[in-house]
Amino acid sequence: MKLNTKGIALTAITVATIFGSAVMAGAAPSSEVAEPSYHGPSHTIALIKFNNKTPSKVLGIGESATDILRTLLKVAGLEPIDVTEDGLREQDELIRLQQSGTVKTGKKNATDGFDAVDYRIQGAVTSYSEVEEGSDMLFYQKKTQVARVVVDYSLVDIASGKSLLAESGTGEIRKESGGALGFGSKSTVDTGLREGALRNALSKALNKMIDKLNGIPFQSRILLVENQTVVIKAGEKSKLPIGTRLGVFRAGQELIDPESGISLGKREKMIGELSVTAHQNERVTETSIISGSDIKAGDIVRVMRP
Repeated sequence: MKLNTKGIALTAITVATIFGSAVMAGAAPSSEVAEPSYHGPSHTIALIKFNNKTPSKVLGIGESATDILRTLLKVAGLEPIDVTEDGLREQDELIRLQQSGTVKTGKKNATDGFDAVDYRIQGAVTSYSEVEEGSDMLFYQKKTQVARVVVDYSLVDIASGKSLLAESGTGEIRKESGGALGFGSKSTVDTGLREGALRNALSKALNKMIDKLNGIPFQSRILLVENQTVVIKAGEKSKLPIGTRLGVFRAGQELIDPESGISLGKREKMIGELSVTAHQNERVTETSIISGSDIKAGDIVRVMRP
């Protein structure tokens, strides 16, 4: 009888030791997505406040998504600025009318108003939920809080108005708590769960957007031609190495879709080649002419493929 009593006591002590760390601290919220990092040319991103389209209209979730994405953009090496959706909508409409020929460009092209902005990001939080999962074991009770979120987002080229990426993504974060023999911790409302789920979804979304930006070849315009020196819009922000070879292209006839009447772009002809010699500042670069004799301001420049 005495041996059995000691055995029972030893078993209880062993169980308490095994679960001791979980009882005291619980598990931290889990999120396995690494924060994105961008290493290409510096871009300025117009960030529009995310809409709140959750069925229950979760208070403040659109603002939280915008704040988190703004921080992620900065950490990734991109420059976000806040803009209003109405302002961009008006600019988009003017660009569309000019490209279709309904409104003449005149002295100023509508796209020139966004020289300082390269792309825009907009989106909405469409779903959010929190659930609690539990399980009971001998001498131990475990609870897991799970937050899930769905976001729709798009990456848009400001100059063309074209959507480069439009997708829906999900995020999830889990937090465990538990106790032994009925004396452990219990799950309570955790405001960090919502932010954690949003960060998880938006980190994955930004990784996809960064992959898309990395795949876009450098393109810019000539600002000035002076003898054999050609000044282009690029600068230190472009991260073009000295010696980079650039093709020069002249835009020609407008290509109009006969069915819709909308411009599909212009026919282009390669007329020369340049080599990067120096960066004057963040946005201006000097190049030298390798070939071509009729290069003018306004001509398009692109990085030559090796």
